[in-house]
Amino acid sequence: MDTTLTDPLVGQLLDGRYRVESRIARGGMASVYLALDVRLDRTVAVKVMHRSLAEDPQFVRRFIGEAKSVASLSHPNIVQVFDQGTDGAHVYLSMEYVPGKTLRDVLRLRGRLPAREALEIMIPVLAALGAAHQAGLVHRDVKPENVLLADDGRVKVVDFGLARAVEATNQTKTGIMIGTIGYMSPEQVTSGQADARSDVYAAGIMLFELLTGRQPYDGETPMSVAYRHVHDSVPAPSSIAPETPPALDALVAAATDRDPAKRPADATAMLVAAVETHRSLPRTGQPTGPHTSHTGSYATRPPTAAAAGTAPPYGTGQYMSAGHGMPGQHAQGPINHTMIQPKSELPATPAANGPLGRVRGWRPNWFIVGLALVMVAGIAFTGWWFSQGRYTKVPDMLLGQNITVARQQAEKAGFEVRIGKARFDDHLDKDRVLDTEPGPGAEVAKGSLLTLIPSAGPETIPVPKVEGLSEADARTKIAEAGLSVGRVSKTASDAVARGLVVRTVPVVGKRVRKNSSINLVLSAGLLMPDVTQMMRDQAEQFLRDKGFNVQIYETADDTPPGTVIAQDPSGGSEVVAGAVVHLTISKGPDDGWHWPWENDDSVATPDFVNVPDVRFKDLRDASAELRAAGFKVKIRDLVGTGRVIGEKPLGQQPMGTKITIWH
Repeated sequence: MDTTLTDPLVGQLLDGRYRVESRIARGGMASVYLALDVRLDRTVAVKVMHRSLAEDPQFVRRFIGEAKSVASLSHPNIVQVFDQGTDGAHVYLSMEYVPGKTLRDVLRLRGRLPAREALEIMIPVLAALGAAHQAGLVHRDVKPENVLLADDGRVKVVDFGLARAVEATNQTKTGIMIGTIGYMSPEQVTSGQADARSDVYAAGIMLFELLTGRQPYDGETPMSVAYRHVHDSVPAPSSIAPETPPALDALVAAATDRDPAKRPADATAMLVAAVETHRSLPRTGQPTGPHTSHTGSYATRPPTAAAAGTAPPYGTGQYMSAGHGMPGQHAQGPINHTMIQPKSELPATPAANGPLGRVRGWRPNWFIVGLALVMVAGIAFTGWWFSQGRYTKVPDMLLGQNITVARQQAEKAGFEVRIGKARFDDHLDKDRVLDTEPGPGAEVAKGSLLTLIPSAGPETIPVPKVEGLSEADARTKIAEAGLSVGRVSKTASDAVARGLVVRTVPVVGKRVRKNSSINLVLSAGLLMPDVTQMMRDQAEQFLRDKGFNVQIYETADDTPPGTVIAQDPSGGSEVVAGAVVHLTISKGPDDGWHWPWENDDSVATPDFVNVPDVRFKDLRDASAELRAAGFKVKIRDLVGTGRVIGEKPLGQQPMGTKITIWH
């Protein structure tokens, strides 16, 4: 029974725009449908998330954000995202429709591939991943199921960001782990963290699988496979497929190193290595050495198979005969594509039919003979043309070089050079070659135009002016500038109203990298300083300097005369500028204040020494100076300037007296 007939979405108009025609595929997270965009009259693929995910608000929020990021990617090897939306319980993506098969389908059909052919699939995959990495996106789920091989030979990568969206859900991920555990990097297994180097690891595993026809690790449970990712090193492909060149062993080893720091920094770095390896391989694409067989190939089958008219397991017109984005490689398919034909398609030969003169009714067709001679001459001319060096490859060594040096090298190699528009890049310094058009490794005629794309360095943005705005308005303005808000703190201010922004860190106008965090300092309003226990003259002067109106009341108290024993409003209260402050000052005891030893002969008279005047000095220096003079020190926070603004008592005091200082 056709399951698409029972799918309730088939035949429906999704979101009033997409008429669902049929279901293409169904996976653990979503179903993919062929649909018609009735608004733009084009065929699209619509990926509809399963209901269990669509009902999770965390997933939906992350899914929408990731869809917007992926939609901004524009690369020929990335499946383009057109639209994202919801329709009732359905959360969907509208994407470019790519008729063809997945790389998994090709592996099931053919098994392992020759080295050159495997690289011709990996190179566009790495180009797609590299473009995403430069845009700050990580795929997180690189595997053959997410690589599409179109009927016209294009290679496309799909499902960027979907794994990250699923990470936001509260559901168990067991099913998803089973499906992708074979490609998960050690750091994903141990910590769940993934970056560009995790994609590189998965690409290395996928290259291993293309070369050997199998994944490096298997086990009875997903956890046993995960354990091997963490504790084992991926074996060399040549240990399974002996015909694998050493350069590919080295590429797989570098990409799958258990230490992320030892892998290529991102897919672009691995792409450069893959292109260089591809350039060094024989152009025949045939494995060398005694072990020439590969799964699904006729290289080691006896001649009788062909003589009997046995058809190859896949026919002309499948993916591998269409090329994979590498110029001039369309004829480099497997041996059985070019060497084995059914007997019925083979022309009769003189050996099978006797001498030509004895074949009944045979007459030479001179038109056919002439056409064959013209074709032979054309092939000979083409060989001569290429052998004389009329074509050359765009050198990949230009990438990363200073733009001036790269231009000189390209002109020396015979190219006409143009400098293109610079593009921002977080990893490459300004005025270094970020890319070339045509790309590295492309075969072009000598003297062709080569465009060098320089890096503009990381994109920087000036910190916007948000002083005096509310926190919400400041966040909006900062987000509109392409930045985000980091830490939010508060400080007392007599100039900015409570709750408004006093300043930013970094300061306004300073250029910072795009998506950097900006810290906000909000006003806590004007707070009343605590001046209790200060001497009257110091407290009164300090408050008047702050703009307060000071009124003094005196009363008898056991504290030394002139000490502030109370204040209203109290310290820490929120007040307005110019507020009246009532200070209560001690007049001393009613019977006159005196030292204990003045009326008691049993108390020894201590040594009096001068108290160092440490006002306006650094707090640490002042404290050290008082202690060195033999006094105890009590520190009180008044305005938090780090400098002493008040001291009590002054003059001569007995050794060991506690001196209070305010800062």
